[in-house]
Amino acid sequence: MPAGNGIDALDVRALATEEEAQWCARLMSTNKPWTTLGRGYEEALERMRDSSRERYVARVGGALAGFLVLNLRGAFVGYIQTVCVAPEYRDRGIGTKLIEFAERRIFPEFPNVFICVSSFNYQARKLYEQLGYKMVGALMDYIVRGHSELLLRKTTGPFAEFRKEAADRTVPVAAGGREIGGETPR
Repeated sequence: MPAGNGIDALDVRALATEEEAQWCARLMSTNKPWTTLGRGYEEALERMRDSSRERYVARVGGALAGFLVLNLRGAFVGYIQTVCVAPEYRDRGIGTKLIEFAERRIFPEFPNVFICVSSFNYQARKLYEQLGYKMVGALMDYIVRGHSELLLRKTTGPFAEFRKEAADRTVPVAAGGREIGGETPR
């Protein structure tokens, strides 16, 4: 992608084909931090085929430029499991746009967005911190000996308050589909 070309036309869509999954797995298995963490192609492809995760690809002008994997289940609901940008598209704001896409997906349903970053991945950690993520813990020797995975979180507030606000936003609907005391929902 030539310098000066903006990424205003970034198209983020759900992963749709086996070819996209294979492209993502090749990208993951040949780039840091995954090479340092020992993630090979087969493991990466298995992760990209995991339908329990939300998987998205990003395109610029029709060309694959990166991808995103979200986990919306488990202890850390709202977890950005993977953000990856192809080397030729780095330093153009695509990683930021992918994270912003993830936040737009997660925050309406959950008050927290979590992401882990390897202790040696200084550039990614700096980006996440610039986007408002704060470190909440370190998992020492979690994937490979000698490196930690740093757990970061961006939050709109405690989960209990979020649940209450969500319940308050729910409009009671009577039988027949009419809001109680209001118009028919659209």
